[in-house]
Amino acid sequence: MSHNTFGHLFRVTTFGESHGPAIGCVVDGCPPLLPLTEADIQVELDRRRPGQSRFTTQRQEPDQVRIVSGVFARESDAVQVTTGTSIGLMIDNVDQRSKDYSDIKDKYRPGHADFTYDVKYGIRDYRGGGRSSARETAMRVAAGAIARKVVPGMVVRGALVQMGPHKIDRNNWDWDEIGNNPFFCPDAKAAKLFESYLDGIRKSGSSIGAVLEIVAEGVPAGLGAPIYGKLDAEIAAALMSINAVKGVEIGDGFGAAELSGEENADEMRAGNDGRPLFLSNHAGGVLGGISTGQPIVARFAVKPTSSILATRATVTRTGGEAEMFTKGRHDPCVGIRAVPVGEAMVACVLADQYLRHRAQVGVVEPRWPFQP
Repeated sequence: MSHNTFGHLFRVTTFGESHGPAIGCVVDGCPPLLPLTEADIQVELDRRRPGQSRFTTQRQEPDQVRIVSGVFARESDAVQVTTGTSIGLMIDNVDQRSKDYSDIKDKYRPGHADFTYDVKYGIRDYRGGGRSSARETAMRVAAGAIARKVVPGMVVRGALVQMGPHKIDRNNWDWDEIGNNPFFCPDAKAAKLFESYLDGIRKSGSSIGAVLEIVAEGVPAGLGAPIYGKLDAEIAAALMSINAVKGVEIGDGFGAAELSGEENADEMRAGNDGRPLFLSNHAGGVLGGISTGQPIVARFAVKPTSSILATRATVTRTGGEAEMFTKGRHDPCVGIRAVPVGEAMVACVLADQYLRHRAQVGVVEPRWPFQP
């Protein structure tokens, strides 16, 4: 099994390498008659695109997406919609500098997947990591743009909430601030701190990690299933599949270990509409692997970029010891551009779970037990 596909009913298969001619994906299982244009996808890709500030890699990739299958313009109104068949997406690579990696073709970069790919497959693409490169995540973002259309009323947003040891002040959280700084940061004051802090990291030739938070609102109750189809488990797996991610938590996550039972359990009251009203959301919108109707909240930790200018000890493919530093254009904090990727992965999981729920239960409107 090649493991280039994720999802059950809403299935995404990606292909391509960092320094190959193109990257692409096939989205299968998307319902028909959803309006979809290249512009709908491009707006999400532009948020992830490299080279938009001094705080990201200066590789200049326009990431211009092409839809090559799965859509058709209706004769009645000329609106382009999905057909229910597989949707093919392509992005050309236009700014590869493979020569930057010629010095390391026989050396394993510490912190990268060079050694593990070689030991598994007996071959590795040393040009930017090949298939293990975060370049592949552009196609996840493209697929996520389609997934956002599957669940009616769903809004998925992400933010950078910590860089290195520096955390945002949640009292300053403002979603509108996300677009006003290059960090996807919802706290204007913290964004200023991140700017000076990351400038120092960047100029020293080093890198730093980050914590991102994804919030999905408008998610209906009832998505997910016991025991091996839990919504939070699949969200965690999807986020862990992103390059450089080393930890995921749902709701309060590891912080729940510090709470008492009285503090952690989300109490309920009867709402005016006959539905339960949760008084808190420590569970992150998921109980027993099934969505509660509250916002889905997930956080993930991204390690520092392994490609840095500092000289480090390593070994060669032939077993010799060596020292090396990494040339090329790299993100001093890869977590910044991981925000749209995290959003996309959560959107894809929710779209898949939505379709699976509809297939099994037959309805999407939650079955509120105490409503007539």
